[in-house]
Amino acid sequence: MAHILIADDDAGVREGLAEAVIDLGHTVVEAADGDMALATAARVAPDAVLLDLRMPGALDGMAVLRRLRARPTPPPVAILTAYASAENTIEAMRLGAFDHLTKPVGRADIAELLGRMLRPVATAGLAGAAPEASGALVGVSPGMRAGQKTIGLVADSDATMLVTGETGTGKEVVARALHRHGRRAAGPFVAVNCAAIPTELLESELFGHVRGAFTGAVADRRGAFRDAAGGTLFLDEIGDMGLVTQAKILRVVQDREVAPLGGRPVRIDVRIVAATHRDLPARVRDGAFREDLYYRLAVVPIHLPPLRDRPSDMVPLAEHFLAQLGGGRRLGVDAEARLQAHPWPGNARELRNALERAAAFGRGAVIGAAELGLAGAAAPVDNVAGGDLPSAVARLERAMIGRALQECGGNRAEAARRLGIHRQLLYAKLRQFDLETASDTVTPGVRNADAEGLEPRR
Repeated sequence: MAHILIADDDAGVREGLAEAVIDLGHTVVEAADGDMALATAARVAPDAVLLDLRMPGALDGMAVLRRLRARPTPPPVAILTAYASAENTIEAMRLGAFDHLTKPVGRADIAELLGRMLRPVATAGLAGAAPEASGALVGVSPGMRAGQKTIGLVADSDATMLVTGETGTGKEVVARALHRHGRRAAGPFVAVNCAAIPTELLESELFGHVRGAFTGAVADRRGAFRDAAGGTLFLDEIGDMGLVTQAKILRVVQDREVAPLGGRPVRIDVRIVAATHRDLPARVRDGAFREDLYYRLAVVPIHLPPLRDRPSDMVPLAEHFLAQLGGGRRLGVDAEARLQAHPWPGNARELRNALERAAAFGRGAVIGAAELGLAGAAAPVDNVAGGDLPSAVARLERAMIGRALQECGGNRAEAARRLGIHRQLLYAKLRQFDLETASDTVTPGVRNADAEGLEPRR
């Protein structure tokens, strides 16, 4: 039997979590805000903490996590939130959270989570050892959530990272997120596209040169490795690099020294993140990529799935791009369906281009399917049944809720009635799918129970 601290400002959520934890044979103590959570933790020394992210008062969940992890013998802390984002997921994991889950959380999830949290410290400690920014790593699909958590765990280390994925999936976004959330954030971020620079110039670009090293070298050049000193060097499309340059990169990664052309070796202090759309193990087998360099780079591997394989991220990512473009435009239900039906061979980059085109040519507040300029559409069943089952269910729920809100002019009570669910569940789904802003609009003459404060506390 273990003592579990549940910290959440919603009494209904605390009650539900407490019931699930007690059924598992543990005892529970509760706290309604950050100050109470810290005081209770000091008094009872819990074996694990289930912590809400948004709580009233001076201390939110992140502040409580930071203080709990600073204690000599900190308990494992799991963040449970209805407002999961790439930013707070990465930050929570960086601060030492055991895990970061999105509400609502089922009983089976709680049982599995506590089973991991309450393992002996020698095992469990491994997992805790480690508005959105314009380059935010947007996504709630399992693949993206796994990447966000990995970034949080390793952001403060100097381990070399290899990011793989198709062109346009956001590999540089991952590298920038790692830099922004890590201890090197104050240093420079230098990106080099290894496929865009001719081989004869790439070595000078990376390692630098001294004046007179070759014809045309009229001045010293520091090179990207030294330009990134104290920060992060992003080597994009490293799979296209020639074997000779690969050998020199291997020496730099191993020895942490660069030798400028015509000069002496210089020590460097830089975090290296490499990326490629190539299948590097296949290139190793074909003799096109050095096996020793591959293993040196893939200390921390992150694979970004293509956009077509994470349909639950499609609309949130599209809305993120629309917010960046400005103008206050939003997607219509038919546009959301068209986005889901398109195969997106260009991934997130193609999606952003489509939305930029629609925002430029459209004039209304709502973007329709025709404005996206996407040729063809899959059969309606493909809009729902693509990808894994949880993503398909989430996509269907989001589309139905969005349609109901649109038809009801933003009236949540009426939308819940049409959907056949309780308003409390609708609220949870609105937070989960980031639809709260879209539901604030009320059709003139329609009474909105939510706006008048008629909804009882859960």
